[in-house]
Amino acid sequence: MQRHQATIKEIAQELGISISTVSRALQNNPRIGLRTRERVWEVAKLMHYVPNPAAILLKKNKTSTIGVVLPYLQEEFFSMAITGIEDVALEKGYNVVVSQSREKFEREEKALKSFLSSRVDGVIASVAAETSNYSHFKELESYGTPLVFFDRVPRNLEANKVRCSITQGAFEAVEFLVNKGIQRIALLNGPTSMEVSDERLNGYLLAIKKFKLQTTPNYIKSTDLSKEQSVEKMLELLALKEPPQAILTFNDYLALYAMQVCKQKNLVPNKDILFVSFANLPMTFYLDNPPLASVDQFAYRMGIKSAELLISIIENPSKEMPPYQELILETKLVVH
Repeated sequence: MQRHQATIKEIAQELGISISTVSRALQNNPRIGLRTRERVWEVAKLMHYVPNPAAILLKKNKTSTIGVVLPYLQEEFFSMAITGIEDVALEKGYNVVVSQSREKFEREEKALKSFLSSRVDGVIASVAAETSNYSHFKELESYGTPLVFFDRVPRNLEANKVRCSITQGAFEAVEFLVNKGIQRIALLNGPTSMEVSDERLNGYLLAIKKFKLQTTPNYIKSTDLSKEQSVEKMLELLALKEPPQAILTFNDYLALYAMQVCKQKNLVPNKDILFVSFANLPMTFYLDNPPLASVDQFAYRMGIKSAELLISIIENPSKEMPPYQELILETKLVVH
């Protein structure tokens, strides 16, 4: 049987006071005496009163809700980022609603429309692999909804962004392999539509040039981040006349897919062919043979910074701030 939820009017009748007094007491308005506020809250609890979100929205023009759209919650990187976002949001009095794009443009677009219809106060987004057109994000801003991108930020679009120094991280990863005497290094990258893929490629090419390494366009492979295409591209690398001695992968997941291919070809990962990756996810600590090193992007910290930036924009709409802000966090190459 569904429990009846009391209204402000019923609480007022129970206490014999006005509806406006109850309303102010439930908002902890200092105009109402402490003793009256305590009585109102006590009766509200006994009567199972739950605030009406629609009424609060009409009164404050605010839902105290943040929408987050990202590729996959099952990926540790994004679940760690969400933890950071939630920790800040809850401390500041906001709820968080999460939607997964699953790397699809259409799902991402629907998520933003849903956020608009539910009147979220702001949105935090990490772009899907399929996305190369950002009009749906600009539409969100045209309605006055603040927006912050994190990690996978859009290319050539002015926006609030929180990301890592990926180019420097990729350079250091290649340098680490060079210091091990490796000359033939390949890059198993993400989609060419994503700026974070460009940054990995730029860091890789800078290192190739500086250390005068042997390379070929065949050593650079782009994937859609799926297991199927990652396996396909890894097989192409192994089929080369001079296969690479080491591979820098877009993230730890691609490294695991590629290492599995090696095993199927009777090659020993990190012995016959070396692997360095991005993300430094906790799951790799439980592997018998993780990548030799991984560029830590500090996902939890990125989530914290993204939420702090968004909430500062939400709560200071009239404050003079730069049109858009970009925070670049340092990475760290972690040797396993």
